[in-house]
Amino acid sequence: MPEKVVLAYSGGLDTSIIIPWLKENYSYDVIAMVGDVGQGDDIDAVVDKAYKTGASKVVVEDMREEFLTGYVFPTLRAGAVYEHKYLLGTSMARPVIAKHQVEVALREGATAVSHGCTGKGNDQVRFELTYQALAPELKVIAPWREWTLKSREDCLDYAEQHGIQVEASRTKIHSRDRNLWHVSHEGGELEDAGNAPLATTWQITRSPQEAPDREEQVTIGFAKGTPVSVNGMGLDPVQLVELLNEIGARNAIGRTDIVENRFVGMKSRGCYETPGGALLVAAHRELEALCLERDLSHFKQQVALKYAELVYFGLWFTPLREALDAFVEDTQKEITGTVTLSLYKGNVSIVSRQSDFSLYRTELSSFTMGDSYDQKDAAGFIRILGLPARSRALVRAKSQVPKAGVEK
Repeated sequence: MPEKVVLAYSGGLDTSIIIPWLKENYSYDVIAMVGDVGQGDDIDAVVDKAYKTGASKVVVEDMREEFLTGYVFPTLRAGAVYEHKYLLGTSMARPVIAKHQVEVALREGATAVSHGCTGKGNDQVRFELTYQALAPELKVIAPWREWTLKSREDCLDYAEQHGIQVEASRTKIHSRDRNLWHVSHEGGELEDAGNAPLATTWQITRSPQEAPDREEQVTIGFAKGTPVSVNGMGLDPVQLVELLNEIGARNAIGRTDIVENRFVGMKSRGCYETPGGALLVAAHRELEALCLERDLSHFKQQVALKYAELVYFGLWFTPLREALDAFVEDTQKEITGTVTLSLYKGNVSIVSRQSDFSLYRTELSSFTMGDSYDQKDAAGFIRILGLPARSRALVRAKSQVPKAGVEK
């Protein structure tokens, strides 16, 4: 019996040509694993295509809810955003896909796994670090690091030579990744950082010019840092994100154009559409501002930066990420409440924040004086706080006094 390899299969340009390439260059039976993370594809058509291009078996794994509850929401609770802009849509999806790929490989008795990531990108790291963490005994086949194809045009030539139908074309050359959280766009005109994205590059969000000429308000409810409702309706995770995607997209929310630092060391340029995610990040941040104590809030910002790096770098299955999750979970015990956002032509503003755990006290913050705060206490507080500054000033003053008999 031939050995088996499990390919993370999407039906896109790269993985479509990898099936025949694997059969030409390795004596493996190819099992195509289709991971549904909410990319919106016709799964039946993807399965049919995999069989037509040579797969011996196709396994479909529905990962949508696990993707949100096990990867997206922990990252949301951590407040992790990479380099100020990127909400980590692809970064979070890769470890859950690779995890299921490993599970399929072990279940099917495969000895190898394969992916369609290029040798320049971050995804190869994310997939392979997951393989190593969960099943280091599996062989890894990365065709982009082995074959002689150098570009997407070469891949199109290979597809044509093998009679493989692909959506990508020489005039529609973008590389895209879509899931419940976002859509990413790379390649084409975006390879020149001086070019603006084409209007046709964006796929799911309206432009501000096309958005409604009136504001729309949306109220998001959280329980211990996890989103649970929209406009008072309790929803399961998939329904909630899908609804917020619709609301955000029609109001031109969630477009990001970023030059980012890849883990492998180069800078790359990509455009992302994360309409629902942008709303959730904004609302969660405001609820934390209301409920988190100052020092904890400031320290958590440092944790968020590290958490974002771990996710972006593919270090999901690591003790550090697990330890940070334990810290973040403790910070979220009282992040329960609602935030109402106003959306208008790409802008998000805050209408209200409400929580039973709010640390905001009107009697303290009001300009009206009351019994909760004695202003006289501030004098001693400031004197103590200024003690180091006064001590230094006195030392400096003494060092400038001329000594007896010495002219200054």
